[in-house]
Amino acid sequence: MTSRATAQGTAAYAQRFEKTVAPGHFRQALGLTLSSVGLGTYLGRDDDAGDHAYEEAIVAAVEGGLNVLDTAVNYRLTRSERAIGQALASLTSRGIPREAVVVATKGGYVPARDPEAYFRQEIMAHGLAGPEDLVAGCHSLAPGYLKHQLGRSLEHLGLTAVDVYYLHNPEQQLEEIEPAEFRARLRAAFEVLEEAVAGGRVGAYGTATWNGYRVPAEDAGHLSLESIVALAREVAGEAHHFRVVQLPFNLGMPEAYGHVTQSVAGRPLSFLEAARELGITVMTSASILQGRLARGLPAELGQVLSGLGTDAQRAIQFVRSAPGVTTALVGMGRLAHVTENLGLLPVAPLPPETIAGLFSE
Repeated sequence: MTSRATAQGTAAYAQRFEKTVAPGHFRQALGLTLSSVGLGTYLGRDDDAGDHAYEEAIVAAVEGGLNVLDTAVNYRLTRSERAIGQALASLTSRGIPREAVVVATKGGYVPARDPEAYFRQEIMAHGLAGPEDLVAGCHSLAPGYLKHQLGRSLEHLGLTAVDVYYLHNPEQQLEEIEPAEFRARLRAAFEVLEEAVAGGRVGAYGTATWNGYRVPAEDAGHLSLESIVALAREVAGEAHHFRVVQLPFNLGMPEAYGHVTQSVAGRPLSFLEAARELGITVMTSASILQGRLARGLPAELGQVLSGLGTDAQRAIQFVRSAPGVTTALVGMGRLAHVTENLGLLPVAPLPPETIAGLFSE
């Protein structure tokens, strides 16, 4: 496979489902047509059985109307990337080309059971980074390390390029370094990723975070989206390719929509509002909170999130309906998960006022 997702390829993919999915399932972002629900690959056993289950799930998901696949080099110790690669090869043979599927991966965490040993043997021994570049014994944003990890990810995926490359939880660095040093490291990482875009190995890049964008500005681990976008502009001007972010958002973690954690031009905003102001695409993770929202939701939520048969579908419906969310990522490591979640697609997303109503009660 030698290409990335394309405008034509993803649009043609969406047309396959014109009569089977509700309006609003496919959205325009990053110059592509993306499904409102995407498949994540974080959890699961790192063994052959887990690989096979993921490959089966990915093929079924893409054949069923989900064309966004999310992974990271450290997920299941590189096996999730490999499973996506195998599934993409199978999909091509089944008539769905690489150009139809949006593939995102991440770099930052060391993909090994013994991260420090891996960093010494694979990174430091080859002059790609120094001991000061490893934070918390497991995380690095060093330029040489990121170049190495992007190359490994492409090998695992069997691709020459990915559509999105995220810096994985960069706020991890703030546990050990000062903000000025963090800014310098982030700038150097952006330079690497702009080079990767120019070289055709990455379509767009961004940050995939857990706490950074959700916590208030006074928190030591807070990330300002406005400042980060400004840093990308310093590196590459208005034509920069920092275009997409990922953060958790779900019924149990509503901060991206319901809390004021950001500001743009001095105006306090929620994260989703800030991203919209800055022209940043948002993917959300943990849509069902690693299964904890897949059952037992309050009955009154079922009345608002109507027309659906399971709590998992209702939880995903909430996320993908929130204004500003392009794709709600859901971990789907088994075929049964895919089958259940595809049942959401014939139902239209909720109108913005319905989501707003949930926060005003």
